[in-house]
Amino acid sequence: MPKENGKGIEKDLGSREQFDERVKRLDLSDNTLIGLYRTMCTVRHFEYMADKLYAAGKVHGTMHLSAGQEAVAAGISLAVRPDDYLINHHRGHGHFIAKGADINLMMAEFLGKDTGYNHGRGGSMHIADFQSNSLGANGIVGGGIPQAVGVGLALQMQKRKEICICIFGDGAANEGVFHEAMNMVALWNLPVLYICENNKYGMSMDVERATAKLPIAQRADAYGIPWACVDGNDVVEVYDAIKIAADHIRSGKGPYFVETITYRYFGHSKSDRNLYRSKEEIEDWKQNRDPIMRFTKHLLQSEILDEGQAQEIDGQAEQVILKAVEFAEASPEPDLSTLLEYVYA
Repeated sequence: MPKENGKGIEKDLGSREQFDERVKRLDLSDNTLIGLYRTMCTVRHFEYMADKLYAAGKVHGTMHLSAGQEAVAAGISLAVRPDDYLINHHRGHGHFIAKGADINLMMAEFLGKDTGYNHGRGGSMHIADFQSNSLGANGIVGGGIPQAVGVGLALQMQKRKEICICIFGDGAANEGVFHEAMNMVALWNLPVLYICENNKYGMSMDVERATAKLPIAQRADAYGIPWACVDGNDVVEVYDAIKIAADHIRSGKGPYFVETITYRYFGHSKSDRNLYRSKEEIEDWKQNRDPIMRFTKHLLQSEILDEGQAQEIDGQAEQVILKAVEFAEASPEPDLSTLLEYVYA
């Protein structure tokens, strides 16, 4: 069922029986579910550590954190293939981690160190790894949307089996290029999966004040593209929707559009003072709709994990992040003599 701006996102994922039935229908093993939990814990710890490092003055520039949105990244990555192409947006740490990034190299890049994925040139917003088909992000709102047309066209012309996943926010959906790109991928039947990560606010603008009709995903009807709008804080629902979309694209039926309704706990960027929303609203999402808390509850109820195991996995995820910080802080800064390397123009 379509969900509009958080409406329809329940505080619970249903009964144990309902959860078990969904998991059985999707053929998700206990190990797979535990892997989803581990991924979400890792992303959460990375984002909170990033906030601490920024406060300590160790991060150059700004950053955009995705704490609260972990189920989207985890669900997408499980549903697609590791060699599929990913075009990310500026709030993309979680997606990069979920795709299997080396946390040490990622943290080094985040701190601008030479051992990072892009030798410190990419930083928070531009981390990329062409070897894993992670094509990176950029600071232009909606900038990846037309790039996905080019990637999809290349995959089609080369008769490749991979698809292109392009993730953007609700604010980017109101850029004119969104409609141009949707028209082209539909016209040429390209293997592109567009995913709108709707976290309710485009910078400080509530999506209901900027979008004439919700859900955003229904716009796909204008181009004959199938679509879904799902609870982005339910990792199993995200996986289900993205798997259906990816299978549709791989079968040669053309593009697909999925909107995930979620929420960010931090402001848009580090300069955001959160004056456009109340503390009560943020706390309500944290306490009642948190993707990790909701998922953990059902893993415990279904006896896939017990309290001790859940805490152990969360602790292991935290240790991965702490060790990555040690690696990054011990890494050298880029040498000034390499300043003009990797510059194309």
